[in-house]
Amino acid sequence: MKKTLIAIAMTGLLFGCNKGTTSSSNATNSNNNVPAVAQQTNLSPEDLGTLGAEIKKHPKDADKILTDKGLTEQQFVKAVRKVSESPEDSKRYTSAFKKAS
Repeated sequence: MKKTLIAIAMTGLLFGCNKGTTSSSNATNSNNNVPAVAQQTNLSPEDLGTLGAEIKKHPKDADKILTDKGLTEQQFVKAVRKVSESPEDSKRYTSAFKKAS
Protein backbone atom coordinates (compact mmCIF):
# COMPACT_ATOMS: atom_id res chain seq x y z
CA MET A 1 0.00 0.00 0.00
CA LYS A 2 2.75 2.44 0.94
CA LYS A 3 4.68 1.77 -2.23
CA THR A 4 1.53 2.32 -4.24
CA LEU A 5 1.04 5.73 -2.63
CA ILE A 6 4.61 6.72 -3.42
CA ALA A 7 4.20 5.57 -7.02
CA ILE A 8 0.99 7.57 -7.30
CA ALA A 9 2.71 10.67 -5.93
CA MET A 10 5.55 10.34 -8.41
CA THR A 11 3.18 9.71 -11.30
CA GLY A 12 1.07 12.66 -10.25
CA LEU A 13 4.11 14.89 -10.28
CA LEU A 14 5.30 13.67 -13.65
CA PHE A 15 1.91 14.29 -15.24
CA GLY A 16 0.70 17.04 -12.91
CA CYS A 17 2.18 19.85 -14.98
CA ASN A 18 -0.34 19.18 -17.71
CA LYS A 19 -3.32 19.60 -15.40
CA GLY A 20 -2.63 23.22 -14.46
CA THR A 21 -4.39 24.54 -11.38
CA THR A 22 -6.14 21.27 -10.53
CA SER A 23 -2.92 19.77 -9.13
CA SER A 24 -2.17 22.93 -7.22
CA SER A 25 -5.57 23.11 -5.58
CA ASN A 26 -5.43 19.43 -4.61
CA ALA A 27 -1.93 19.84 -3.19
CA THR A 28 -2.99 22.91 -1.25
CA ASN A 29 -5.96 21.11 0.27
CA SER A 30 -3.78 18.17 1.27
CA ASN A 31 -1.19 20.43 2.86
CA ASN A 32 -3.85 22.04 5.04
CA ASN A 33 -4.30 18.73 6.82
CA VAL A 34 -0.65 18.41 7.91
CA PRO A 35 1.22 21.67 7.25
CA ALA A 36 4.08 20.88 9.64
CA VAL A 37 5.02 17.73 7.73
CA ALA A 38 5.39 19.59 4.45
CA GLN A 39 7.48 22.30 6.06
CA GLN A 40 9.91 19.84 7.65
CA THR A 41 11.17 18.60 4.29
CA ASN A 42 13.96 20.83 3.03
CA LEU A 43 15.02 18.75 0.04
CA SER A 44 15.40 20.40 -3.33
CA PRO A 45 13.31 19.25 -6.31
CA GLU A 46 16.47 17.57 -7.65
CA ASP A 47 17.00 15.70 -4.38
CA LEU A 48 13.38 14.56 -4.37
CA GLY A 49 13.61 13.45 -8.01
CA THR A 50 16.73 11.42 -7.32
CA LEU A 51 15.11 9.93 -4.24
CA GLY A 52 11.98 9.06 -6.23
CA ALA A 53 14.06 7.33 -8.91
CA GLU A 54 15.92 5.35 -6.25
CA ILE A 55 12.61 4.22 -4.75
CA LYS A 56 11.35 3.23 -8.19
CA LYS A 57 14.48 1.13 -8.76
CA HIS A 58 14.24 -0.56 -5.34
CA PRO A 59 10.58 -0.46 -4.26
CA LYS A 60 11.07 -3.13 -1.57
CA ASP A 61 13.60 -0.85 0.13
CA ALA A 62 11.40 2.28 -0.01
CA ASP A 63 11.03 2.58 3.76
CA LYS A 64 14.77 2.21 4.32
CA ILE A 65 15.61 4.69 1.56
CA LEU A 66 13.26 7.27 3.07
CA THR A 67 14.48 6.61 6.62
CA ASP A 68 18.09 7.08 5.50
CA LYS A 69 17.09 10.55 4.29
CA GLY A 70 15.25 11.25 7.53
CA LEU A 71 11.82 11.16 5.90
CA THR A 72 8.57 9.35 6.45
CA GLU A 73 6.37 8.26 3.57
CA GLN A 74 3.96 11.11 4.36
CA GLN A 75 6.74 13.69 4.35
CA PHE A 76 7.99 12.46 0.98
CA VAL A 77 4.52 12.52 -0.56
CA LYS A 78 3.83 16.01 0.83
CA ALA A 79 7.17 17.30 -0.46
CA VAL A 80 6.50 15.90 -3.94
CA ARG A 81 3.05 17.49 -3.95
CA LYS A 82 4.56 20.82 -2.92
CA VAL A 83 7.08 20.60 -5.76
CA SER A 84 4.24 19.87 -8.19
CA GLU A 85 2.68 23.25 -7.36
CA SER A 86 5.42 25.02 -9.31
CA PRO A 87 5.89 24.20 -13.00
CA GLU A 88 9.58 25.15 -12.74
CA ASP A 89 10.20 22.96 -9.70
CA SER A 90 8.24 20.15 -11.31
CA LYS A 91 10.52 20.28 -14.36
CA ARG A 92 13.58 20.19 -12.08
CA TYR A 93 12.16 17.14 -10.26
CA THR A 94 11.36 15.37 -13.54
CA SER A 95 14.79 16.07 -14.96
CA ALA A 96 16.53 14.67 -11.86
CA PHE A 97 14.17 11.68 -11.81
CA LYS A 98 14.93 10.81 -15.44
CA LYS A 99 18.65 11.36 -14.96
CA ALA A 100 18.76 9.04 -11.94
CA SER A 101 16.56 6.34 -13.54
